[in-house]
Amino acid sequence: MQETPVASAPTTPSPDGSPQNLPLIVQGDMTVLLEVVHPLHDEARDAIAAFTELVKSPEHVHTYGISHLSLWNAASAGHTSEAVLGALRKYSRYALPANVVFEIETFMDRYGQVRLLRTEEGLVLEAENASLLEEICKHREIRVHLDGEPVNGRALLQPHARGPVKVALTQIGFPAEDLAGYAEGKPLDVSLRDKTLEGKPMALRDYQDSASRVFYAGGTEKGGSGVIVLPCGAGKTVVGLATMARCRCHTLVLTTNVTAARQWIREILDKTNLRPDQVSEYTGDSKTIAPVTVATYQILTYRKRKTEEYPHFGIFSENSWGLILYDEVHLLPAPVFRISADMQATRRLGLTATLVREDGKQKEVFSLIGPKKFEVPWKILEGQGWIATAVCTEIRVPLRNSERVTYALADLRTKTMLASTNPEKIPVVKELLVRHKNDRVLIIGQYLAQLETMKDILGAPLITGSTPNPERERLYHEFRSGIIQTLIVSKVGNFAVDIPDANVLIQISGTFGSRQEEAQRLGRVLRPKANGSLAHFYTLITRDTKEQEFGMNRQLFLIEQGYTYDVREWKDYLMSGEVAKSPEAARETVDAETEKAG
Repeated sequence: MQETPVASAPTTPSPDGSPQNLPLIVQGDMTVLLEVVHPLHDEARDAIAAFTELVKSPEHVHTYGISHLSLWNAASAGHTSEAVLGALRKYSRYALPANVVFEIETFMDRYGQVRLLRTEEGLVLEAENASLLEEICKHREIRVHLDGEPVNGRALLQPHARGPVKVALTQIGFPAEDLAGYAEGKPLDVSLRDKTLEGKPMALRDYQDSASRVFYAGGTEKGGSGVIVLPCGAGKTVVGLATMARCRCHTLVLTTNVTAARQWIREILDKTNLRPDQVSEYTGDSKTIAPVTVATYQILTYRKRKTEEYPHFGIFSENSWGLILYDEVHLLPAPVFRISADMQATRRLGLTATLVREDGKQKEVFSLIGPKKFEVPWKILEGQGWIATAVCTEIRVPLRNSERVTYALADLRTKTMLASTNPEKIPVVKELLVRHKNDRVLIIGQYLAQLETMKDILGAPLITGSTPNPERERLYHEFRSGIIQTLIVSKVGNFAVDIPDANVLIQISGTFGSRQEEAQRLGRVLRPKANGSLAHFYTLITRDTKEQEFGMNRQLFLIEQGYTYDVREWKDYLMSGEVAKSPEAARETVDAETEKAG
């Protein structure tokens, strides 16, 4: 049974009595409908971006959701319930449903009603409303961490309860403002250079400086934990370095893989005054500790058996860290949340292009790393020239009639694999390479057999998870320097790969409906180009299959940021005569090449 939206009266009737022509409709189920073709669409989308999340994006009306977490992130960034309601009323065609107003006021105002403090007695949970605190302390998840009963709006907590209590408070709907302060860690004389090692001027962009300042908050307990959200290519690493220079203490950097770790080390040495002996790598290849140590999530979560403890968690206690940087924090593995719960006295900065987590652990990021402190919409930075202007194109290819029955009878995973690895994509890729013969092209996909076939047919090098790190470094270097024009990568290329001159990405398959993967992949080509050229992002989708459904979900985050996808048919890319005279001729060529490739 379809749910009936809550009816509401128009805000400002026009002279003929009809509702004012505004782009939003706010519904009683906490969803917001935004008319895509409305002249105020972009303005309204930007106004609600801080406290909503795009849920669905069909052609004419996009659906956004308002959640408790989105409201708390907005509150932590300084937005008020009055400002949120004001934005909704400004663009809403009808009066706001009463329950929506109540939810926004109630849950935004809940942020900060409960506070964590450090006193002479120890760690204290405090609320201005003593009755509220007594009610909260009755919850089992809170009660187990108490050191005595609450008195006059204050409850003493056990010494190591800071992290678990913050998680529990978020779960029961009263997120705490953490004012318990931070340990300074071992001091380190670190500052940003005026010029890089190559002699290039080194200066923070305004938004990078603002992001670092908002996080640090002058060194007070108001700062020190939180997440900075910036597009790929916008210089999140530089924000991390600026924060290191403000904190001036021993720092642990956690990142996704060895390639990313080494890029961090290069950036640290290039843009700060630190010497090579002050910066070390803690990975599967090298395990040393220095004042600034860069480690991978993989090595931290390694263990021989599931029943054993994590042997490398000792790195957290082997130095008096004053700052932990979590690169790509949306990928933070669950075991690292556990150790992060015990590191609440250490300043923690998360860096990411998107807070979307496919595992639903956004609340854990909010509680244990910190709330969203700073964000700049992608299109704003594009307009300012800090990231490249991107053209997104979805190319739909058919599934062969001979494979339709197999597809129809398959389970979901097999359906996804058949659609994703559709050989009809191969001639489209070849045509795109002809059209972009003077560009640096990344081809990225999910299925190794598909990528190996592409490698054999195209004659382009391939990087996968099994490619040795020295070989990866060599291929990335040759791609950056122009020796290689086309590079094929598996999902290892999703994150933290420094390839600034790549300006074309062809996505031939992906991880189901992963919004964060789509955003990260577009990010591979968003660094601004020296010649001012556009970035092109192509995604190849098998029409009328599960892949098309997943593709619509994958695109949600980027559409929310203001990008649009131009949907084209495969024939548009095969009738130019450069690769094949017709789809049929292309198919015959693909069959022959695939058979030859084995």
